[in-house]
Amino acid sequence: MQLGLYTFADVARESRLREVVEEAELAEQVGLGVFGVGEHHRPDFVASAPAVVLSAIAARTSRLRLTSAVTVLSSDDPVRVFQEFATLDLLSGGRAEIMAGRGSFIESFPLFGYDLDDYDALFAEKLDLLLKLRASERITWSGTYRAPISNLGVYPRPIQNPLPVWIAVGGTPQSVVRAGSLGLPMALAIIGGPWERFVPLAAYYRRAGGTTLGLNSHGHIAETTRQAMDEYYPTYAAMMTRIGRERGWPPMTRQQYEAMCGPDGALFVGDPETVADKIIRQHEAFGHQRFLISLAFGSMPREQGLRSIELFGTRVAPMVHREVAMTPVTASALSSEHE
Repeated sequence: MQLGLYTFADVARESRLREVVEEAELAEQVGLGVFGVGEHHRPDFVASAPAVVLSAIAARTSRLRLTSAVTVLSSDDPVRVFQEFATLDLLSGGRAEIMAGRGSFIESFPLFGYDLDDYDALFAEKLDLLLKLRASERITWSGTYRAPISNLGVYPRPIQNPLPVWIAVGGTPQSVVRAGSLGLPMALAIIGGPWERFVPLAAYYRRAGGTTLGLNSHGHIAETTRQAMDEYYPTYAAMMTRIGRERGWPPMTRQQYEAMCGPDGALFVGDPETVADKIIRQHEAFGHQRFLISLAFGSMPREQGLRSIELFGTRVAPMVHREVAMTPVTASALSSEHE
């Protein structure tokens, strides 16, 4: 199973993007395999152009897979997205991936002149164009939301053929089925509630034809579970409370947070053994091929975030790789018995 990190470059301060590059370098040094940078267009996040950030990381690394996490395809131009990530693929020696999604935040829609009433239709049309772009050097295409293309070439072409495209899903069954029916890898974000409620989505995905599944979650690792929980709570609760004010959620309490850190909760917070055990339990249920975790929030003390990455690579990853290689996947990961 591939293990890696992703970030949305929270905390829009001058040094944050340089810190993200340093985190990617450390991830490679400690043996992790994937690093993702996601897209937001908000004052509290600084990565609105993931391909640019990933290109800086490509220049400082040699092995990491470099993925967006996520590219908000609905409000972008698929031609430019393809060109940017084909360029990244060339710069990185064939390590680029696109993780395309509809976006859980909506700031990019008015910013780029799109109507939220077209939320799903925009994504479906632009995904269709993106997949055609990676399949053929010259393309003829027409749709509703973008000017038509008449027998034009799109350059540069990437090293990888095809350039990997993942579908990022937040839990909507229709999105899961779409990813599976297109035969595309799917990244399922599990960032709230009991994680077992997402298991049926893996069955939907596979029944629709999907084969490659990744899970994305949040967390923090320290020498002891109590230390990890105490270190992470102020940062995580502040972020969730801030977002909650926009979406009508009540402020996060310590009790809610501790439940989310428990064995059945969405957060991966604890000592290396606790975090590894949770990843292994999820693998037994989902049978996924990739797990990405968001560590080192920008508002955390820097040494705590970097130590968390180090522990994930040097302590958690070896335990997970050893156990996953030895432990068969349960039937629930391959069937629909949890529906």
